[in-house]
Amino acid sequence: MSKLQYLGKEGIISNYRMGRHTINQKQNIIVFPDINTRKEANRLIGRVIVWKSPTGKELKGTIMRAHGNNGAVRAHFQKAGLPGQALGQRIKIIK
Repeated sequence: MSKLQYLGKEGIISNYRMGRHTINQKQNIIVFPDINTRKEANRLIGRVIVWKSPTGKELKGTIMRAHGNNGAVRAHFQKAGLPGQALGQRIKIIK
């Protein structure tokens, strides 16, 4: 895929980045349905994503790196991160 084809692509917020005793609410794991390898996931690094809350507020984040070998990516959100109600919902690549 070319770089322009990634704009508007939708993914699903899978979970927070977690450790054994901690949950990092500023970092989330994002899964894109048609990206299946780490190599394809690395092409998304640096992209800006947005999640729209039910009230219309937009929270923006940046894709930082791949997560695992099956195409998931790790995204970093500013300030307090994403709320729990965002898990399982769709996000969109805007830049």
